[in-house]
Amino acid sequence: MSDARPRVAVVQAAPIAFETSHTIAKLEQLTLDAADQGAELVVFPEAFVGGYPKGADFGARVGLRRAEGRAWFSRYFDGAIELPGPELERLGRIAQEARVYLVAGVIERAGGTLYCTAIHLDRDGRYLGKHRKVMPTAMERLIWGFGDGSTLAAVESPWGRIGTAICWENYMPALRLNLYSQQVAIYCAPTVDDREVWQASMRHIAVEGRCFVLAAAQFTRRSDYPADYECIQGDDPECILIRGGSVIVDPFGEVLAGPVYGEETILFAELDLSRIAQGKYDLDVSGHYARPDIFSLAVNRSPQDPVRSSD
Repeated sequence: MSDARPRVAVVQAAPIAFETSHTIAKLEQLTLDAADQGAELVVFPEAFVGGYPKGADFGARVGLRRAEGRAWFSRYFDGAIELPGPELERLGRIAQEARVYLVAGVIERAGGTLYCTAIHLDRDGRYLGKHRKVMPTAMERLIWGFGDGSTLAAVESPWGRIGTAICWENYMPALRLNLYSQQVAIYCAPTVDDREVWQASMRHIAVEGRCFVLAAAQFTRRSDYPADYECIQGDDPECILIRGGSVIVDPFGEVLAGPVYGEETILFAELDLSRIAQGKYDLDVSGHYARPDIFSLAVNRSPQDPVRSSD
């Protein structure tokens, strides 16, 4: 395996909510900053491009949707990006200019539905693929569709396979096992979960999968959203809506960088990839530590298109 000690970066920052072009410009600067400090792989949080509407209800009650909520959803819809599309081309140019592998959370628009998606780009700016969040959590189901198994594949890199699980997908044991079975070396966890307990989960996953875990969380204040944005937290511009908690963990659960709360930052770490094999020596949950005679996992990777046409 070449480049046995890649330097990686995890970005903890706020998008400019509902302003996709400005957010991509910020992503560009942050990516270049990380590359200037030697990063070869840069990971951005969940829903960075398109934004995470923390505290908004989009005017929904059981059996009722307010017109004001529909108007806000329309604004959110307009800020989403299509894959492929001009924004993806711009992100590819950023990865190419910085010479980094780029993993970024985006809000994807496909037809009339939005998805919480993570995209993968290589250092030549080539689009390697995407992962759509398969299980939006709670109120997220109002604004995001459900991904299917067709985007569960890890992608190749010079340092082994890179896999992604978004936010509370990391609490889905079957989804994690699917990634472990692909022998992911670098496990990306873009999120907005800023709770202390998230750290325990990231360390557990690193040990369970014997992989490096790169968890990128947003850090946002009320001032990062439009002045007329309606959220339950109120209108104080200094109110912190998402407090961060980004972290980098090695295959033995040792924290290499972070967690950091209460500020925008970029975390860096050098990954000693030999630690993966050292860990697999006594724990490979999809290999010698599995019991296929007792347990099995079936993964349906077929696209689940709602309409299929044949001539």
